[in-house]
Amino acid sequence: MTTIFFITNAGKAVAARIEAALNDASAARFDPELVRQQWQPGNKLVFIMAAGIVIRTIAPLIADKKTDPAVVVLDESGQHVISLLSGHLGGANSLAQNIAHLLDAVPVITTASDVAGLPALDIWARNNNLFIENPDALSSAMIRLLNNRSLRIFSDCDVSLPAVFERTTEQDSADVIISVSDDVGDAVAAELPLMLRPRVLTVGIGCNRGAPEREIEASIRATLRIANIAFGSIRNIATIDLKEEEPGLVSFCRNHNFPLVTFPAARLNMVPNVGRSETVFKATGAYAVAEPAAMLASGVDWLLVDKYKYQNVTVSVARQEVFRTPGMLSIVGIGPGRAEHLTPAARMALREADTVVGYDTYIEMIRPLIADKDVLTTGMTGEVERCRAAIDSARKGRRVAVVSGGDPGIYAMAGLVFELLSADEREKETTEGTGSAASSSSGFSLPSVPFSGISVSVVPGVSALNAAASVLGAPLMHDFCAISLSDRLTPWDVIERRLIAAAAADFVIVLYNPKSRGRTEHIEAAIALISQVQIPSTPVGIVKAALRDGQQAIIATLGTVPFGEIDMQSTVIIGNSKTFVCNGRMITPRGYEDKYDLA
Repeated sequence: MTTIFFITNAGKAVAARIEAALNDASAARFDPELVRQQWQPGNKLVFIMAAGIVIRTIAPLIADKKTDPAVVVLDESGQHVISLLSGHLGGANSLAQNIAHLLDAVPVITTASDVAGLPALDIWARNNNLFIENPDALSSAMIRLLNNRSLRIFSDCDVSLPAVFERTTEQDSADVIISVSDDVGDAVAAELPLMLRPRVLTVGIGCNRGAPEREIEASIRATLRIANIAFGSIRNIATIDLKEEEPGLVSFCRNHNFPLVTFPAARLNMVPNVGRSETVFKATGAYAVAEPAAMLASGVDWLLVDKYKYQNVTVSVARQEVFRTPGMLSIVGIGPGRAEHLTPAARMALREADTVVGYDTYIEMIRPLIADKDVLTTGMTGEVERCRAAIDSARKGRRVAVVSGGDPGIYAMAGLVFELLSADEREKETTEGTGSAASSSSGFSLPSVPFSGISVSVVPGVSALNAAASVLGAPLMHDFCAISLSDRLTPWDVIERRLIAAAAADFVIVLYNPKSRGRTEHIEAAIALISQVQIPSTPVGIVKAALRDGQQAIIATLGTVPFGEIDMQSTVIIGNSKTFVCNGRMITPRGYEDKYDLA
């Protein structure tokens, strides 16, 4: 939760702008008691006032960078946004940058890694689901990274590394070790190497009723110690649903922040190749608990540790075959290109991304917003290449934003991304023999089903037709359609049929891609086809570079279209039989004149 504190009316106005743009945010007049109440782990506090007031207020509350909330301070004019506390783990740096971009302000970030343009190790570890076993060594590792601008990494797991990290096969020379195995050595509190544990282990548990927490923890630690497996690599705990409220087990999971996953006995009994116990069946309805629960929760059909019994607890361990954090892929519409037309949701998606992928022209439009991101650009005809690269990057656990001009769902990247993902799903069904990926939903809720572990979202933007229409007046006030004149992907005879049908139905027609260097005649052919149905005086609006630098707009008629003024940046809007022009504005009536007296 984000709370935005203000003192004056000027601060209140700035707070309102921030509140409207951020999710789960609320504005409040400054009150030290409310600050104390909101001083909770995971919260974010934004102060629009002098930094001195903030420092004196929060000084008694500061405890630990692992638990302190993010603190951001702004001046009342909204010119500077300071990340004051919990810049990395608390998210203050990211929040300050988001607010700065929202207000067109200057973000003030002082953490050394950000200033140097280097990854923050704690954030990178968290984003990659790596447990830091010796957090006191973070400072030593960061100092070495800042001095050498590189770190030597030994890893026996499939984890994506930043470009400045150097892989090594020599554990003894590594600055950072990423491993599930305890054979790599013991972590030393403040000394290198920094020890990172990938959270890939599922621990299956069976226990007697009333088993105390200390006995459960001792059983798990003993099992892992015998197998030379690190406790820090535990991802979750799995058991039968009868134990979902077992006090000792619940307390152990809560104290270590381990999710507890449970399964009904019938589901556990469906898992093959595990031992069967009549005694366990009589008590629980399942022939085995620890082994099948571990396999089901991890998604694998084998066990790293079959079964180990310690006192009144049985432990089994399964490991994910591939270590990757869930990837996120956002398909982001950036609108016409100016910062003021970029939606808050689009800004947030770009700021939260690790990697931004897009056509080089669109990337340049948002370059100041993504200066600290990994960027992949391609030319105009490289759509498949860049979308495939974005998908591959997301499958490695990265947060990726694919950039589209205008709206990504209108002649843009959303369709191509989903086509590629769908093709992959069909291939997966064929090779793995899985069932259909089709799913149903109830009510008005669509199911949220990831594509091969990737969470995909579409962030809408201001489309070219919206932008062009706003420049011309109100030409889209009644039924309209959009047709692209590019025949690179659609045969021209199909385009011709659609043009004729739209004109015959008296739609307002928006023409995308009217002309390119190698395709100059299609706009003339389209106007000729429409002119067979519509009269020559039908208004035609032509907008070049809508809502961008160099914008030009012309209103002509079907009989006087200036073809030489149309280029690949143009959007053409052809009115219907009721469209008219008044005072240089193109207007399509909605029908109010037939219902109301508008005179």
